[in-house]
Amino acid sequence: MQTTVDNVLNNDPPETQDRSARAAGDENLLPQKTRIMGRVSYLFAWMGGCVSIGTFTMGSSIVGTLNLLQAVLAIAIGCLFIGIALAINGAAGYKYGIPFMVQARSCFGFGGTRIPGLVRAVPALVWYGFQSWIGAGALNAVAATLFGYDNPVLFFIVFQLLQIALSVLGFKGIKWLENVGVVFIICALLYMFFSVIDRYGDEITANLVNVEGTWGLPFWGATMLFLGIYSTMILNVSDYSREHTEGSSPGLMVTIYSMSILPVTLFMGLIGLMVSGATGVTDPIKVFASAVDNTPLMVITLVFIAFAQVTTNVLNNVIPPTYVLMDVFKIPFRLAAIVVGLAAFLTFPWLLARDESAHGLQLFVQVYSAFLGPIFAIMAVDYYILRNRRLTLSQLYDEQGPYRGINPAAVAALTGGVIVALIFSAVSWYASLVPTGLIYYFLMRHWPACARFMQ
Repeated sequence: MQTTVDNVLNNDPPETQDRSARAAGDENLLPQKTRIMGRVSYLFAWMGGCVSIGTFTMGSSIVGTLNLLQAVLAIAIGCLFIGIALAINGAAGYKYGIPFMVQARSCFGFGGTRIPGLVRAVPALVWYGFQSWIGAGALNAVAATLFGYDNPVLFFIVFQLLQIALSVLGFKGIKWLENVGVVFIICALLYMFFSVIDRYGDEITANLVNVEGTWGLPFWGATMLFLGIYSTMILNVSDYSREHTEGSSPGLMVTIYSMSILPVTLFMGLIGLMVSGATGVTDPIKVFASAVDNTPLMVITLVFIAFAQVTTNVLNNVIPPTYVLMDVFKIPFRLAAIVVGLAAFLTFPWLLARDESAHGLQLFVQVYSAFLGPIFAIMAVDYYILRNRRLTLSQLYDEQGPYRGINPAAVAALTGGVIVALIFSAVSWYASLVPTGLIYYFLMRHWPACARFMQ
């Protein structure tokens, strides 16, 4: 990090700078002045980055619980909540150009940020490994179909090394990758969606349309399943919003987030739901293979799936743990991105991708959502209510300043919120918000140990 904090905090305003001046991979934790993503580019980045294969599995996991209409509404409601939450928590990053790990210092303290950082990094690594295995499996299926060569381990290693190489390019590489890739991804999803309906129309009608389902707690639990996939990104959305050029209102930001996430989530969730409801298959590769009726189209579709894993991982599963490593160990972006890529090998994704793992992944989402909801509530209350959307940047970068150490109010509120979330595990993210926010607000106002954090 060549530029000092003081120089960055006191340099020219963003509008006077060359927005293309930043080199690829030149990322740091200082306030972002050179922003490279306009509105369309930012929307495309989120659209391409949200093609999570886990969404297929979430769709498969609600078979027998909701009918098709209820599933559509559950996904739509979940995406609306996601859009609102992203706009709320990304506002500080968008306004001040700061990443998640810096934003969290005002409420957790310099030492305390390791708690939300770890909570955010672990799910990212798990999804990184899981989706890399799925992408490598798609390429392996192509090789087996065309050439009779079957070696999933080799394809996984090569696929992961490719993603590491792309990751070190930072947001310049991400912008190019997402903007080009989203066109192919949407075309593939449209094709798959209508292929599934054409092939399994009768089974879908019998098993998903002409069933009662439920509008009770399982319905709201389903909205949280799809929200839960993105609840990690809700925490560190400032890592991305600080790359978006100035001028977008809060309402427009909600629209950008919701409209980018809804199409891909809807298509992927429903494809997983419909194929699993019709055939009982939950493995994403088998889902796609069963819905395509000729070899060339199957090959193209599998290549699209592999490409989708790259766009998702590079944006959503590499950046968060990379920034955590940069903050905790003070290492440069490129080295941190390489370490994260290598760590994904240790998540044993071949175990997560098995047919019997669908409900395990559902439980995983519910458990880590129990931690993510409280952290979001603490950050929102801190920024909007306690600080009235005003931050002092110099204090956020002063390790000996008022935010030194760990904020006990944040730790206490997080603990209380997690307990509530685990008690109401089916809707853990929702259930934790109000209790956590109230505890944090009360302690910050009345606990003398927290007084310096209010400066």
